[in-house]
Amino acid sequence: MDGRRRNPYQLTDESPVYVISIAAQLSGLHPQTLRQYDRLGLVSPDRTAGRGRRYSARDIELLRTVQQLSQDEGINLAGIKRIIELENQVAALQQRVAELSAAVDGAAVAMQQREAQVHASYRRDLVPYQDVQQAGALVVWRPKRQRD
Repeated sequence: MDGRRRNPYQLTDESPVYVISIAAQLSGLHPQTLRQYDRLGLVSPDRTAGRGRRYSARDIELLRTVQQLSQDEGINLAGIKRIIELENQVAALQQRVAELSAAVDGAAVAMQQREAQVHASYRRDLVPYQDVQQAGALVVWRPKRQRD
């Protein structure tokens, strides 16, 4: 935690707050349709201790999407389930790519910092340069002969 106290009543799109009757009204569907979608695994609301369904704003948006795909696009429920699964998989993969990109960026920054440290550690002493004159000597090398 970052030191600040979190508000326990702070709601997000994933907060399960709507009972089935309200979720049905908000999505424009019949409560029995919501139960069927839950049984099929299209929309899986959270459950209370008494097993009552609690829908989030994201669940209601998903219900509207299922209705639009079914009624306007003519896609059957099995196809809709597969579309939802693939969209969830794509979202998870996009999240993983973002995490890996951040890790690569962090590693690149760390590498650049380490490289700068290495360059900063070089000794900067002045070394006198002396031009070495080649002598005019000639060296002859002869390999030893093997005795037969």
